[in-house]
Amino acid sequence: MKKLAIFAAALLSAASLLAQEQEVRVFAHRAGRNEFEENVLPSFRECNAKGMNGFETDVRLTADGHFVISHDADMGRMYDRPGIIEELTLKELKTFHTKNGNQIMTLDELLDFLKDKKGLYVEFEMKTTDEKAYPMEKLTKYCDKLYKTIMKAKPADATFLMTSFDTRAVRYLSTTHPGEDFLMLINSDPITDKTIALAQALNVRRLAGTIHGTSRQKVKEAHDKGLIISLWPGTSPADFMLGVSLGADYLCTDVPCQIMEWTKKTPWINVKF
Repeated sequence: MKKLAIFAAALLSAASLLAQEQEVRVFAHRAGRNEFEENVLPSFRECNAKGMNGFETDVRLTADGHFVISHDADMGRMYDRPGIIEELTLKELKTFHTKNGNQIMTLDELLDFLKDKKGLYVEFEMKTTDEKAYPMEKLTKYCDKLYKTIMKAKPADATFLMTSFDTRAVRYLSTTHPGEDFLMLINSDPITDKTIALAQALNVRRLAGTIHGTSRQKVKEAHDKGLIISLWPGTSPADFMLGVSLGADYLCTDVPCQIMEWTKKTPWINVKF
């Protein structure tokens, strides 16, 4: 217990020195999935009402060509019965309900909610890694349509990113829109030489990796190569402090309200929500 307390104090001291030199942007993973129902409109509303202007969300395409917000392809985990989003129409999907009675949200509904918000940072994750559900021809149409939809709706002062684990989607968009800063490659690995090289090969400036396993040195090397670093997942203030100490530019969290309350006690951290 004593060793843990000493470690925590050392981490806090190191993070405080680093935080004075950097700003870190914190954003709510699926609208704060450990505090609210994930990816439904009431959760975005409540999270925003508490002061959060940074969000991550997930975009899928229905059988009849509508964008909807869902992490999973199968509705079974979140909704009252199973069903594959890509195989159902929007009308069919709107008959599903979460345990709190919420319907699946369309991208248009989310963008309408965001349209008058100031200082937004929003990551729209392209859930296209299943090549059977999203073969290349369908993928390119998905990418083109999503790009046009979110960029048309983007407030002037907002940062809207299209992100993905799917290198096909990232490569296609970086080639189609060279030089534009709206793409981020996500990895289930820490920031390493390999993930840094992959981001550079795809010609993107933003790279996301796991907090645990990432070193301060690799974040610095990524920064030296011109990359912007986002770390995930964040499930506690300890994860937040670790991300700050590593020098991340952005931190994804499942507990945004908890982090907001916690940072009130640590005013020396230069954090933006």
